[in-house]
Amino acid sequence: MSKEKAQELATKLELDLAEVAPNANPPVCKILDYGKYQYHQKKVDTKHRKSQKKTEVKGVRMGFKTGDHDMQVKARQAEKFLKAGNSVKVSLIFKGREAVYRDLATEKMNKFFQGLEEICSLEAPPKKQGNTMIMILTPNKS
Repeated sequence: MSKEKAQELATKLELDLAEVAPNANPPVCKILDYGKYQYHQKKVDTKHRKSQKKTEVKGVRMGFKTGDHDMQVKARQAEKFLKAGNSVKVSLIFKGREAVYRDLATEKMNKFFQGLEEICSLEAPPKKQGNTMIMILTPNKS
């Protein structure tokens, strides 16, 4: 039907004329209550947003002198985060003159990563930022 006839019908029914498919030939319109449509669309959008899983960046902090057993405990905690689908930011904090031993710290970070290698990948290799060395691990797609 023509646009004028459709508009007249919509006014008569006290509803709105909304264009559904503007790219179709001829364009497709629908007679509906636009306020009710907007309300329904907003509800659907919020439902979709709630169902999406947001990935967080969880943190694991350790010191330069952290022992092997403590490293294993931190690795288990990081493993929990990775299995939940979150990324993990591993921070190794230097105190005082420990910053001189950058190569030993990198070795310690790589050893930490090797313990978790089967469940994650290295997004950002260990790099020094101030008195901290940081690396980021992301979970594997499985």
